[in-house]
Amino acid sequence: MQTSERQEVIDDLLSKVDQGSLDVVQDIEQAHSLDSLALLLEALPLTDRVGFWEQLSSSLQLPVLAEMRDDASEAIIRAVDDDQLHALFANLDADTLLELQDVLTEPLLEEALGRMDSEQKQRYASAQQYADNQVGHWCDHQPLVVPAKTKINVVLRWLRRVMPKYCDHVFVVDSRGFWVGAVPIHQLFGADGRLKISELVRDQFPSLNARDDIYASADKVANSEEIALPVLDEGGLLIGRFDLGTAYEMQAERAEAQIMASAGLDEDEDLFSPVMKSARNRALWLGINLMTAFLASWFIGLFEATLQQVVALAVLMPVVASMGGIAGSQTLTLIVRGLALGQISKANLKPLLTKEFKVGLFNGILWAVVIGVIAGYWFDSWGLGAVIGSAIVANIISAALAGIFIPVLLNKLKIDPALSGSVILTTVTDIVGFVAFLGLGTLFLL
Repeated sequence: MQTSERQEVIDDLLSKVDQGSLDVVQDIEQAHSLDSLALLLEALPLTDRVGFWEQLSSSLQLPVLAEMRDDASEAIIRAVDDDQLHALFANLDADTLLELQDVLTEPLLEEALGRMDSEQKQRYASAQQYADNQVGHWCDHQPLVVPAKTKINVVLRWLRRVMPKYCDHVFVVDSRGFWVGAVPIHQLFGADGRLKISELVRDQFPSLNARDDIYASADKVANSEEIALPVLDEGGLLIGRFDLGTAYEMQAERAEAQIMASAGLDEDEDLFSPVMKSARNRALWLGINLMTAFLASWFIGLFEATLQQVVALAVLMPVVASMGGIAGSQTLTLIVRGLALGQISKANLKPLLTKEFKVGLFNGILWAVVIGVIAGYWFDSWGLGAVIGSAIVANIISAALAGIFIPVLLNKLKIDPALSGSVILTTVTDIVGFVAFLGLGTLFLL
């Protein structure tokens, strides 16, 4: 669904809600996919959201809930009565339970597990052996798998009955379930049906370790030129597969998480989260920002006498801070993306620093001339123009270098640079800019 179309649906739906009518639900659920329905629900205030969700077809309620962000789905679970929840989780499968386990209460989780058959319980237990940032936790446990001794004509008969999405290979294992290789499905149709499938195996087929990072695995699948890759444990036992559709979902999730983290927010935060919860989530980074602001103010206070005598410096201080901030954030964004994609290493860090230094020097001189001329003409002081121009050059260069060093250092310390990099960078550029500007003003204008 396009963004504009979704906005129209939300407007229409809310108008129906205001009129006390939700008879449009069936039309909407037939016209839109699960992820679109989840986005629609997340865009509704809580009361309307619960009412809309309750009128969805019973077969869609659970899948839509699993598609929603944690905060949004948790709000619905807390709002509906116990009888509805007990009925809802009566036939929960392992994959859906994995999606919802973080938002379910312990009694609901135990009840859902108790109602599962042995196969679903085993699948859930297998996933729980791995952390939720590992591919083994999220892989599909129903790939097309056949023993190596199986005849090709038997495999072809089986394929006519079973064909999951994102599947162009049959995975081949030995009698104990250990990985042997893969066979392209198209090769089976022209082969002698009496042959064993092991005679067509691609033994160099790429694979994933179950303990690999989920986002690194998503990148590997996306770059592999394969529709799905097998997921193996440390001993080579096939436990599932990771397909291209899931890989793209994970890449989109990572991108969203980085965008939200740059503002100090969780990607699961709901548009209509309770006020106190949203305030609590954001208060930490506001507090950190306040401390860094006081630090910058302290440096400004060191030049109080200068500011009292040359008022123009106080007027122009925001210009210096702003130019350094935007220059640093441009470099920071570039480096955070490079780190996320694994493009930055010790080998290319020095040429990258050289390049960003030159970019900072060029832009610093360019905008120093422009700002220096404007300031000199404005305050009728070419000395002031020269001071602010010099400060601009120093701040833009330092901002560009800080935009590299800060995320690289945070990454080495296992701290997400998308989450805290911008706060540290702003502090650095403010302090460098103010000290350079006010220091030069003290030396040359007093």
